[in-house]
Amino acid sequence: MILEQLQQRAAAIHATIAFPDALDIRTLRAAIELHGKGLCSPILVGDESAVRTLAKESGVDISNVEIFAPTANATDTANELLQRRSAKGLTSEMANQLSLNPLYSAGQLLSSGKVHAVVAGSISSTADVIRAALYTVGIAPSTKTVSSFFLMVLHDGTAYTYADCGVVPVPTVEQLVDIAFAASENHRALTLQESRVAFLSFSTKGSAQDASVQKMIDAHAMFASRYPHILSDGELQIDAAIVPSVAARKAPLSPIAGNANVLIFPDLNAGNIAYKITERMAGATALGPIIQGLSKPYCDLSRGCSVADIVNVAVIAAVMGAG
Repeated sequence: MILEQLQQRAAAIHATIAFPDALDIRTLRAAIELHGKGLCSPILVGDESAVRTLAKESGVDISNVEIFAPTANATDTANELLQRRSAKGLTSEMANQLSLNPLYSAGQLLSSGKVHAVVAGSISSTADVIRAALYTVGIAPSTKTVSSFFLMVLHDGTAYTYADCGVVPVPTVEQLVDIAFAASENHRALTLQESRVAFLSFSTKGSAQDASVQKMIDAHAMFASRYPHILSDGELQIDAAIVPSVAARKAPLSPIAGNANVLIFPDLNAGNIAYKITERMAGATALGPIIQGLSKPYCDLSRGCSVADIVNVAVIAAVMGAG
């Protein structure tokens, strides 16, 4: 149901989305599906001859999908990179070289407002995608932390947002607060539900003592002070966060009362393991990782993604871009 609603919203928005991993048959198939269903206007960013050769060899008709060559905006991309990064050591030679990379060319289209979002990562590493995003669109003014989230959709349609599951290995208290705020805002924007944020631990309300527990206590205290309008609690074990009957016993005064829908993990180990367990053992649909904390939506994909994954992330990117 959440996926259907997101697709309906994306179709109404009909954003223009750039796909710099255009030399991947999955990207081509996703672009065709997105165009055919009217979910967005896809633009394949890459060498036109190479993209068309791949499509022909694969028996895929991309005649209705726009192709944009990085050479077409190379000067603008190089100039923008120099403006943003010369103080950090980027030279003209480096900028010119990067300007021909589809990841940076797509980023320039996004930063200049010519597209509403970028979706990459099917053949590019997360590190390369994030670097291109930072170089072209930069970090959002409301945060200092680039992180990621997964929108986890269960069989009954219940949606949870997990963060961070893909970027920050050992977040500090301040970073956890940034991650939680971005995740709560994205959950609200994508699901149209009130965010209820749980800072997770192996301890509930002092049942255990450890430096990692204290970090989650401190993170929640800072978050609650900074964003009192967002319902939150911590530290909580996962059952006390999402099962009302357990919350009633373990945390009877918890304001979220076992109804958390935004789950903040203490580190990347916990977050990454949790989303994969939920996906593989509970059969949930894992949408992401979605990069958050950027000034505009430049979304990452797993290199093991399917065509359906690319379509779903593009739909999320379209909705995020409209917000």
